[in-house]
Amino acid sequence: MEQSFAIIQSLLQEKADYQARLNLIPYDGSPEVKENKSGKYLYIRKRINGKLTSTYVNVYSDDLYQLLLRNSKDARELRKQIRRIDKELAVNGYVEEELSTDVIINLDFARANMKSNIYDQAVLEGVATTFPQTEEIIENGTVNGMTADDVQKILNLKHAWEFILDKDVIRADSSYYLLCHIAKLVNEGFFYDGGRIRGIPVTIGGTKYIPPIPIESQVSENIRGILNSGKDTIDIAIDLCMYCMRTQIFVDGNKRASVIFANHYLIAHGLGLIVIPEGHVPKFKKLLVAYYESADISKISAFLKDKCWRKIK
Repeated sequence: MEQSFAIIQSLLQEKADYQARLNLIPYDGSPEVKENKSGKYLYIRKRINGKLTSTYVNVYSDDLYQLLLRNSKDARELRKQIRRIDKELAVNGYVEEELSTDVIINLDFARANMKSNIYDQAVLEGVATTFPQTEEIIENGTVNGMTADDVQKILNLKHAWEFILDKDVIRADSSYYLLCHIAKLVNEGFFYDGGRIRGIPVTIGGTKYIPPIPIESQVSENIRGILNSGKDTIDIAIDLCMYCMRTQIFVDGNKRASVIFANHYLIAHGLGLIVIPEGHVPKFKKLLVAYYESADISKISAFLKDKCWRKIK
């Protein structure tokens, strides 16, 4: 039973990853060329709810046409993989359960606020961006006036948020293994395996605290201990977030992964979001350094509940 559960967890994470990648494809459908007296134009043909639709893309060019063909091929492959996973889930006895109303509302709340959440996280990471630039990157994958690394960080945040907001992944436990997958997504393009527990020493700017090299079995057990602590949901979410940050489980991306991981837990319980707003970043960083050095979570926990907990009203 335990082995089957582990397989199901892995399959659900894999499926959500494929689904998130499918959602990121800007033009999902078969390219179609239409021509009239004024020239040639490209459309995307797609069947929606049994009805064939045709959506205008742009004036025809060979480059754009080839891009649409690649998008169509990639989308077909992703759907093929999703169908494969659905079959494997069925073989392993997985039965999809209905989400509660509170969780569905929270998912909608998180999706509606995703752009602002990503912007605030980017600011926390020191990414030189404005909200309009962040919005442009999320919608179109590129923007002028920013470094390639900063653009990649924002795209990775989008990918990670898309992952946890998948209806299958939100049902999964907020486990160490899910955290590793989130870290892999936020570090994509920067590290070969950004979701692997670090095996090298790291330092943290602005503090004398040096986190010990983490041991996987201990980290996994500590996360389970937090989840089973019996505390209020918001306190468990904050404890998860702060423990993962202080432990510095991965070589990089720990704050990004920790915040998204905590939000997976909070959203799964229908209790809003934790996001450090742009205006509160300096105060949060000051409290974070104090927490690193003392391990006393009380002050930063109170701050997060008061200033960073976005509740559904």
